Amino acid sequence: MDYVLLTKASVIGLSIAAPVGPIGLLCMQRTLISGAKTGLACGLGAATADAIYGAIGAFGLTAVTQIFTTAATPLALFGGLFLIWMGYQLLRTSANTKAASLQVGTSNIQAFISTMALTLANPMTILSFIAVFSALSGSMMLNTQSAMTMVTGVFLGSAIWWLMLSTSVSIIRHKIHASTIELISKAAGVLLLGFGGWQILSVVL
Repeated sequence: MDYVLLTKASVIGLSIAAPVGPIGLLCMQRTLISGAKTGLACGLGAATADAIYGAIGAFGLTAVTQIFTTAATPLALFGGLFLIWMGYQLLRTSANTKAASLQVGTSNIQAFISTMALTLANPMTILSFIAVFSALSGSMMLNTQSAMTMVTGVFLGSAIWWLMLSTSVSIIRHKIHASTIELISKAAGVLLLGFGGWQILSVVL
């Protein structure tokens, strides 16, 4: 395995995951409510989606890329509506950490799937990966092993970021009063509503 290429791809995955946005808010909110495992499940869903898009970029799956970019508008609308729905759910749900912990098995799966779907609803990520991978490989044609190394690196880098984020939030979770967690949860809900509305408006206008 080319460990230099793996390291470069890991840095790319981490840098793509790190900017604070709706996915980061969801990860932090779910960590506060249900704990580090649920927050990490949320992050791994995003990392998996990044790896899928990374694979499309690394293997040069032109037909698949065209399908996603052609469907950019409906996917963006779906993503915006999904954000609004999740924001609404946060606003109407009380931050009862004990009740949440009883449903942790289900919520982990739901966190993974919903976050992966939300991340996949941004097909422009494919173009970012194609541009970055093209810069990494230069004029060299990527073979299967190199492409797999890059995809693995993207997943590892993204997963490392989500692990650090969920662990950090989990450390302070028990030091925060339940009412404060509920306030943070509702603030996250408002922000998600804003992100979703902005995404829909950017498509419609």
